[in-house]
Amino acid sequence: MARSPWDRRIAIVTTVTLVVSMSVILGFALTSSSLEPSSVVTLPPITTGAQPPPYPVGSLSKVEASGLRPPGANAMPGFTMTYATNFPGNTVPAGWIVYHGQPMSDAGAQFGSAHVVVRNGMLELNTWRDPQYQHRWVTGGLCQCGSPQTYGAYFVRSRITGGGASAVQLLWPASNTWPPELDFNETGGQITSTSSTVHYGPTNQIEQRELSINMLQWHTWGVIWTPTSIRYLVDGVEWASITTKSEIPRVPMTLDLQQQTWCAQRRICPTAPVSMLVNWVVEYRAT
Repeated sequence: MARSPWDRRIAIVTTVTLVVSMSVILGFALTSSSLEPSSVVTLPPITTGAQPPPYPVGSLSKVEASGLRPPGANAMPGFTMTYATNFPGNTVPAGWIVYHGQPMSDAGAQFGSAHVVVRNGMLELNTWRDPQYQHRWVTGGLCQCGSPQTYGAYFVRSRITGGGASAVQLLWPASNTWPPELDFNETGGQITSTSSTVHYGPTNQIEQRELSINMLQWHTWGVIWTPTSIRYLVDGVEWASITTKSEIPRVPMTLDLQQQTWCAQRRICPTAPVSMLVNWVVEYRAT
């Protein structure tokens, strides 16, 4: 089950103070959630043919690490591109803020800024036992905390190298008033499946979908968030959607990419170093 990024993100950041009503928010996250039944989706094999997929996935490239370059400015009719990066150079792009610190609701988890690396045209979020933290499993995470928007389309080209650390791609409210939360790719530490979850309502109601898929392979993950629907995408195909009006966030949100371990809570835990690799990120706003 997805958890609030206050569990993953709270302790954070060198230049942003995220301390507004933490204890109240965490109380809701841990005691007040109700879980809608999950539905499990298994997509048919996606084949390359004359007919392109209905949503952007990227185009063939010999230089991009994942084999596909980001979609272009006109790839989403009715939308305008607001941001794109394929992580050039060896530093985190401007506008991203790296996490550090310990999530308050999980004493066994830890974010470390050294676990976020940019190299070889990729963003790496790396989990390993870090001697600087008593050899505990430490993870990486970051957010575009200064670039919120209300509604839009987000695409992330990524893969994981192994299981044990939950890789998460999500939208988080810019006000840090939680809920809502929109997780559009959350592995839970698995390598053969992922899930999407929307958190909504004052008591953290949850609607979740699950997808069977090989997470070790490169995929283009996407979410299209509008006033009337949330559409979850993978490799240009919609695999689940939310259309209940009360469940759809209606506040400015930001893109977050992160890992977290849940070893102290006796959930799945790494047995070897693992990473989430991100080749590129593209964002659009409805016109």
